[in-house]
Amino acid sequence: MAQAGEVMKVVSANRLDTGTVVWLAAGDVWVERLAEAAVLGGAAAGAALARTQTTDAAGVVVVEPYLVDVTVAGCGPQPLRPRERIRARGPSVRPDLGIQGAGALA
Repeated sequence: MAQAGEVMKVVSANRLDTGTVVWLAAGDVWVERLAEAAVLGGAAAGAALARTQTTDAAGVVVVEPYLVDVTVAGCGPQPLRPRERIRARGPSVRPDLGIQGAGALA
């Protein structure tokens, strides 16, 4: 459980085969929608990142998993940094492409 004032986190990476941005969900499953990501605080975030680096090394599913700072709103986790907001939504120059083009905004 998160402590008051603690920044929450999600784990993000890219699929090795397609380069698609993915987020770690409950059960250590990779999903393509940020809204489905597991929001973690404290030691749980570091433990989740460590698990992905160990388990995915064998199957080579994703590359470069890392922690992303988020706030939690009514619509789910929202990245604090602009770079991560862009990664969650897809290409910023073509709103008809990527996740936003499919009508499945994070």
